[in-house]
Amino acid sequence: MTAHTHPRELRRLFRHGELVRPTAGLAEGYVQANLVMLPKDLAFDFLLFCHRNPKPCPVLEVLEPGQHEPRLTAPGADVRTDAPLYRVFRDGVPAGEEQEVTRLWREDLVTFLLGCSFTFEGAMTKAGIPLRHVEQGRNVSMYRTNVPTTPAGAFHGPLVVSMRPVAAKDLVKAVEVTGRYPKVHGAPVYMGDPKGLGIRDLSKPDYGDPVDVRPGETPVFWACGVTPQAVALESKPPLMITHAPGHMFITDLRDEELASQ
Repeated sequence: MTAHTHPRELRRLFRHGELVRPTAGLAEGYVQANLVMLPKDLAFDFLLFCHRNPKPCPVLEVLEPGQHEPRLTAPGADVRTDAPLYRVFRDGVPAGEEQEVTRLWREDLVTFLLGCSFTFEGAMTKAGIPLRHVEQGRNVSMYRTNVPTTPAGAFHGPLVVSMRPVAAKDLVKAVEVTGRYPKVHGAPVYMGDPKGLGIRDLSKPDYGDPVDVRPGETPVFWACGVTPQAVALESKPPLMITHAPGHMFITDLRDEELASQ
């Protein structure tokens, strides 16, 4: 696979179990999305949660109950099969990972597609900002923080952030480049000493893989779409199906369609 493989081909490979890997560095120029599937009776609460927490949960598309084709963002695709790996929560407890979730599908499930920071990584690369997790062939580092989200209905819990090391000379550029993409988390929420977010050890991420932070680099943190998974642990919905961290649903939207001018 290359950075230029089309989303439709990648989704075909995911659907048939021929490719299971984090999606950072894939489908350059196309929007990647976080997935959240919930029973209809919790859907309004979660939509309100997203509205109150737009940095970690920017909504790209919401499907009707029982609908599994994302007609606005990836016509012809199937959210039940076309991500590389899914994670299942039952009553707030992780209940395993699946390569497809058709056997778990229910007609009352509502699917949310939320923006993902992998989308703006192409713009960072074009701006000359290296991406350590891509260089090292790893998943991006993600951490639970001590920052609470704004509760809504049944949902509450901590903010999750993704981290990318950035050289001091590139910090302003990183803020400017990613700030153009508010629908995929936008500008960083924090940079510097991770203890300010309650993160004790960068080498031990809660999700994803550790990456090297080299002398002269600053850890930079963006709001992350894995936040709903941390929220599931706190809020304990009877069923929530998500993507596995770093294994995103790749849409047919071009990233520049989401860029502010």
